Amino acid sequence: MPQGKPRPDPIPSPRHAMIRRFWRIFRLLALLSIVIAAIAVVLVTRGAGEVHASLIIATALGIGLTVLLGTGLMALMFVSSSSGHDDAAGGSHEEENE
Repeated sequence: MPQGKPRPDPIPSPRHAMIRRFWRIFRLLALLSIVIAAIAVVLVTRGAGEVHASLIIATALGIGLTVLLGTGLMALMFVSSSSGHDDAAGGSHEEENE
């Protein structure tokens, strides 16, 4: 086995780190939406009267996807803000007045 020069570790890409960070946050938020949807289904089934399967499915999907969409958009906003992309898009108001 030839012994060559050791290779240095590759420099981590900021873009790749940002994408990994978003997916880590998104997995936690997906778990949160599943828990909230399960709580909503339990509360609906405890109510008075007959509960159809379509009501349970609609409740689980409606609550779960709504929470996932809202928290996912907030996560994208925070990741975008921390990456510096918002700084380049927004100009200062002082520049417009001059």
